[in-house]
Amino acid sequence: MDSQGAPYLNTGALLSPLGAARLCQLAMGCAVIAMVTHSAGHSGSHGMFCMAVWCFCFAMSIVVFFLDATRLYSCLPISWDNLTVTCAAFATLVYVTASVVYPLFFIRSECPYAGCDVRNYRIAVTICSILGALAYGSEVALCRARPGRAVVGYMATVSGLLKVVQGFVACVIFGALANGSQYSRYAATIYCVVVYSFCFSLTAVVVIMTVCGRTKSVRCMPFDRFVVVCTLLEVLLYLSASVVWPVFCFDTKYGSPWRPSSCPQGKCPWDSKVVVAVFSFVNFVLYVTDLVYSQRIRFVSSRLSTSSRA
Repeated sequence: MDSQGAPYLNTGALLSPLGAARLCQLAMGCAVIAMVTHSAGHSGSHGMFCMAVWCFCFAMSIVVFFLDATRLYSCLPISWDNLTVTCAAFATLVYVTASVVYPLFFIRSECPYAGCDVRNYRIAVTICSILGALAYGSEVALCRARPGRAVVGYMATVSGLLKVVQGFVACVIFGALANGSQYSRYAATIYCVVVYSFCFSLTAVVVIMTVCGRTKSVRCMPFDRFVVVCTLLEVLLYLSASVVWPVFCFDTKYGSPWRPSSCPQGKCPWDSKVVVAVFSFVNFVLYVTDLVYSQRIRFVSSRLSTSSRA
């Protein structure tokens, strides 16, 4: 017991739906890493990516669970609720990605040269990875702000969760740009890269400010209005990039509307351009949706506290 008579450990970190979700995250993460290391394997860049995702999320879950169980998060100068829901949303996205990438590149209907045991381990890894994604998603669902309930933090709202998805989609765009997209051929496509980088930075600033608890005001305007202004700017910029990029990549004057037959599979600039074009439009839709929800929660966040539990 501490000086106020409360237990030293936070029993809610174990005996609650949220605690159960985090324990499931740890169990699935540990199982995946153990099976991949033991027999399933993770060779190549795609395997290394999946292994990095599982190890990073497992380590992050251990830190979050430990800090919550010991209440040591109160010693940190952060908004704990905003941080945990942001981590859970990000982990959900990367876990889903790994759950798709791993079976796509490592599971075949026939047994590999190492035997059917390897294939069975890889199937088990995929199943545990999917369960891990569901566990992280359940934490997001448990923490998400709902109508009629007090807003714990901005990142728990639909608008805050969309910020995480926008950042993740931007990372996919950057990956495609780095994979031989030939974006430096035209000034217009370089402009698009600048737009993607600027919007990603702006989104990251909003998330960092929220996690650090700096949501009272930004210069001459309240934080909720600052978010709306930033989102509107991002909508306009992404709208321009969503139009400019396809024109300068797929118009016959600048590029090719069809995939060249001589392009190698997996290393074709045309494929990377398609990925950038598709996810540019996806992020544009996300920012528009974010703008709509930002308007809906503006009056809520100005009257209800968004500070951490500490």
